[in-house]
Amino acid sequence: MSKIKLSKDFIRNTAKRALNEDLYPSGDITSNLIRNNKFIKFKILSNQDAIIGGLLFAKDTFELIDNKIKFNVKKKDGLQVKKGSIIATIEGKAKNILIAERVALNFLSHISGIATKTNKFVKLVGRKTKICCTRKTIPNLRVIQKYAVQLGGGINHRFNLSDEYLIKDNHIASSDLRSLVILAIKKREHKKITVEVDNLRQLKTIMGLKFDTVLFDNMTIKDLKTG
Repeated sequence: MSKIKLSKDFIRNTAKRALNEDLYPSGDITSNLIRNNKFIKFKILSNQDAIIGGLLFAKDTFELIDNKIKFNVKKKDGLQVKKGSIIATIEGKAKNILIAERVALNFLSHISGIATKTNKFVKLVGRKTKICCTRKTIPNLRVIQKYAVQLGGGINHRFNLSDEYLIKDNHIASSDLRSLVILAIKKREHKKITVEVDNLRQLKTIMGLKFDTVLFDNMTIKDLKTG
C-alpha cells in the first residue's frame, strides 16, 4: 500500500474536530477566568528517547484557537530525539495557549507513542522482516494511527476492507476455505489475496492456488518451521 500523505485540509479539519470535542458547548470555562492578556513563552520537551510525530496537528490546534500564537517547530515528524530535546516553542497569550494545550499534547503524545513503539519492533526484527499494522485502530483515528506506524518505520497493511482480500478464521468458519480462495482468485481484479491459516492442514488444502500471501495465525514455533 502507498504511504499516507496528510493534506493541510485533513490536518486542519482533524484539529477542528478535536477542539470541538474538548470545547463544546461552553468553551474552556476555567481558562476563561483569566482576565489579563499576559504573554508567555514555553518549550515542549521530550520526556524520553522517542520518534516524534504530530507536530503539524499540534501547530494547527494552537493556531485555530489564536492565529497569533507562534508555534516554532524545532524537530520534524519521524525524527528520533533524545530525552530532554526541545520539540517546539510556543509564544502567545497565556489564556489561549491553555485552551489549546491538552489537545495539542494529545496529538503529539499519541502519534509519537505509536511511532516510538513501532520503531522498537522494527529495530528488533532487523532489515529482513517488515512490521505491519492492522485495521485494529480506534474508529475515526485510522489515518493518524497508520501515519504514526509509518513514522516508526512500519508498513501499513490494509487500510480498509476494499484494499485486498483477506480470508481469515471467521470467514473460514462460515464457509469452505479452498472454495473461498478459488472465488477470490476469479474476482480479484488486480487485488491482492491473503489467506490466514490456523494449522498445517488448512495450508495443504490451498497449496498450488494462485494467492499472494499466507498468514500463520497463532501457530507454534514447531508448526511455523514445518510450514
